[in-house]
Amino acid sequence: MDNTCFHIVGGLYREECMRPGWREIYGSAGRAASAIAAAGGKACLHGYADTLASDNFLQRAALEQYDVDLTAVADAITFQYVHGLATPTIISQAAAHPSLVISKERVVRFGMLEGDAVVHANFAVYDPQNVSNPRHFSENGSTAAHLALVLNRYEAAVLSGIVGSPLQMAQALVSASGAQVVIIKLGPQGALVYADGQASQIPAFRTEKVWKIGSGDTFVANFAYHWISGQPAVLAARLASRATAYYCEFRGFVTSAQLATYSAMPVDLSARCLQGYRPKVYLAGPFFTLAQLWLVGQAREQLQALGLEVFSPYHDVGHASANDVATKDLAAIDSCDILFVIADGLDSGTMYEIGHARAKGKAVVIYCENESDNHLKMMVGAGCLTSKDYVSAIYQTLWTAIEL
Repeated sequence: MDNTCFHIVGGLYREECMRPGWREIYGSAGRAASAIAAAGGKACLHGYADTLASDNFLQRAALEQYDVDLTAVADAITFQYVHGLATPTIISQAAAHPSLVISKERVVRFGMLEGDAVVHANFAVYDPQNVSNPRHFSENGSTAAHLALVLNRYEAAVLSGIVGSPLQMAQALVSASGAQVVIIKLGPQGALVYADGQASQIPAFRTEKVWKIGSGDTFVANFAYHWISGQPAVLAARLASRATAYYCEFRGFVTSAQLATYSAMPVDLSARCLQGYRPKVYLAGPFFTLAQLWLVGQAREQLQALGLEVFSPYHDVGHASANDVATKDLAAIDSCDILFVIADGLDSGTMYEIGHARAKGKAVVIYCENESDNHLKMMVGAGCLTSKDYVSAIYQTLWTAIEL
């Protein structure tokens, strides 16, 4: 391996998703190796792998033309998702393994569950990937002459010790870590890039479909490829954001040629949302069975997690008289910005809510897997957005709401 190779180290995991169906072996490092190879970079994958995972990566590496340097372990970790926004169930029987040591020119390091990686590099990009206890890059003895950190807002707050703006967190992280670049991912607002004492905002990009699992890994890999190859941090991050949009839309890794011609619209927040306004979503759908109640609960939780204010008739009104329910629900529709509708079953009350909302000029996004296009003809003709995929419908609601 020469000094142009990207060495990627991190988790190699089984991934299972119920809806949409997905059974693959990737993990953060495995996905990043595929992303960098697709972009045109020379890559070498490092990590812990059991026999099944090792065979999988050897075959994929031969097809995608990257190298592997795997450490054998007895059992791989499995992540099980109900859907792409759900908190996964993590199945692991293995104890932590001795740390890997990677001393190379270019390294992309992800935090992982089954062990650790001590990195010594000229250029390093680090994503701690820890939802409970993120660790600083140098905490385990890792070093880098040029370091870029890619963090979500929670990781940035914990590692910076700052309860404040993303800019304040980024500045504190530079002081604490000596990083040359800090990127803080901000969901629909894109990301803050802090480099050379300057802060820049790069947008997220809107897509018709959203495959969420592994989107963060894809962003890190593409940023690392472009930044370590010599692009300014802001441009590298913008290219990475577009590459991530491609991944979300097609579940695939974009090549340089595809990225050059791929067009996706940046998410353009309205002036009121930029000033801190939280759009209001009315959550419409039946809640008469356990399955219906579960889905309503999931939608409410995930819309709130994305920063939206949610009115749910089940949670905010409950079972009451017809007059009481109708009065409160219709008033909530009148005061909301957008409806998220669960339409399978074509519940009569839900259909009425859609009609009332459109008559009032409200935006409507419909999630519906099992009804025919003919049954949705009136809603589509009235300007409602429809999706057969749950995660995509949630994101269409978010993007539409924050642009109003």
